[in-house]
Amino acid sequence: MSLEVGSILEGKVSGVTKFGAFVTLPGGETGMVHISEIAPTFVNEISDFVKLGDTVKVKVLSLGDGKKISLSIKQTMEPSENPKKSAKQFNKPPRQRKPYTPAPPVTSPGDFEWQSSRREAPQSFEDMMSRFKQTSEDKMSDLKRTGESRGYSRRGGSGRK
Repeated sequence: MSLEVGSILEGKVSGVTKFGAFVTLPGGETGMVHISEIAPTFVNEISDFVKLGDTVKVKVLSLGDGKKISLSIKQTMEPSENPKKSAKQFNKPPRQRKPYTPAPPVTSPGDFEWQSSRREAPQSFEDMMSRFKQTSEDKMSDLKRTGESRGYSRRGGSGRK
């Protein structure tokens, strides 16, 4: 049997992959239905629509070099068909979503200490500022040391001409 682009045939699903389904056509030739041509709705799992051994109606989209045959199931359906009805055509129940479960609350990001674990007597403003300044200087020296060890400099070059 000779195949022509645009002809509609019935075939048997002979293989299912993540990207499409292979259909054996009358005459023994095999074509592929890409995942985008399975159904008029979003297809996450091809096995939700077709399985091995199913008989499906396909349209020949193209005949490529070396026996490559592109097929479509979606284009054999009536354009006025409701997409939800098309899932029923494949005898598959609609996929159920998992109920929403909230994420556990975040207590602190990483190992950053929001509050001192030891309880200290109230400090004066000057004491808090000097501790903040010391912490900032320590962090800046760490950043500079890390940058120098990686070969970075502040100017981006040697500074000489």
